[in-house]
Amino acid sequence: MDTSGNQPSFAYEGNDFDISAKGMAPHRRVTEKVLTTLTIVFAAIVIVPLIWVLVSVFQKGVDALVFPDVFTKLPPPPGLTEGGFGHAIIGTLMTLGVGTLISVPFGVIAAVYLAEFGRGTKLAYLVKFSCNVLTGVPAILCGLFAYSIVVRPLGSFSAFSGGVALAVLMLPIIIRSTEEALLLVPNDLRLASTGIGATRFETVIQIVLPAALTSIVTGVVLSVARASGEAAPLLFTAFNNNFWAGNVWEPVATLPVLIYFFSIIPYKASQSLAWAAALVLLSIVLLFSILARYFSRQKKF
Repeated sequence: MDTSGNQPSFAYEGNDFDISAKGMAPHRRVTEKVLTTLTIVFAAIVIVPLIWVLVSVFQKGVDALVFPDVFTKLPPPPGLTEGGFGHAIIGTLMTLGVGTLISVPFGVIAAVYLAEFGRGTKLAYLVKFSCNVLTGVPAILCGLFAYSIVVRPLGSFSAFSGGVALAVLMLPIIIRSTEEALLLVPNDLRLASTGIGATRFETVIQIVLPAALTSIVTGVVLSVARASGEAAPLLFTAFNNNFWAGNVWEPVATLPVLIYFFSIIPYKASQSLAWAAALVLLSIVLLFSILARYFSRQKKF
C-alpha cells in the first residue's frame, strides 16, 4: 500500500496488514491514549459518587436495622427509641402495585399500536411526542396531576391516588421499552404467521408479544425501580400515615416520604430510622435493577 502523502494509516508487510499499535501513525497513537484516559476519568466521575452514596447509606443505615423490629413495628413516638417502619414498606408495595396494574396495560397497548398498527401515522407521532415530553416532566407535577383528578374528587389521600401518580411516571418507560422490544422481533415471524392464515391481531397476541416478553418485563421492572424512590408525587397523593393501612383507599406511609419526614425531625432515633429506611429503599431499587439485568439477558431477539 502506498504510505506516502496522507496515507499513514497502517503498515503493510508482505501479505498482511499490521493493525497493532506499532503500525499506527504517531498522532493516532497519541489520540488513542488521550481518549482512553478521558474515558476512564469520566467513568470514574460517574462511579465514584455512586459508590460514595452506597457506602454512606450502608454505614449509617446498617446500625439502625434492628431485626425484626424495623419490619414489624410502627415508628416510635417523639423521645423514644424503639420502633420500625413496617407500615411504610407495606405502603410502598401498595402504591407500586397499583401503579404497575395501571401503567402496564396502558403502556403495552400503546406500544403495540405504535409498533404494529399505527406506524407512520400522525396519531403515532403524537403519542411518541407526548411520551417523550412525559419522560422529562418533573415528578412533582405527576403528583399534582393525580391530586387534581383523584384526591380532590375522592376527598382524601389514598394509596390508590399515589399509585396513579406513580403510574404516570412509569408509563413512558414502559411504552418506549415495549415498543423497542416489539420492533426487535424479526419480521419473518409476522410473515410466517400471516402465511398460515393468522390475522394481524392473532399474530401480535400469539407470536410477537410472547417473543418480546422478556424485554417487556425488563422495561416494567426498570419503571418500577424508577418510581420506587419518588417522594414528591406521593406527598400530594398518598401523603402519610403513622399506623397500619387497611386498604388502598386510605392514606399510607411510604419509604420515600418517611425518609423525608424523619430526616427533618430533630430526634436522633427518627433520623436513625430514616437512614435505615434509606438502606431498605436502596436495596429494593438495587434488587429491581438486578432483575432488569437478568431479564435483559434472557432476550430471544
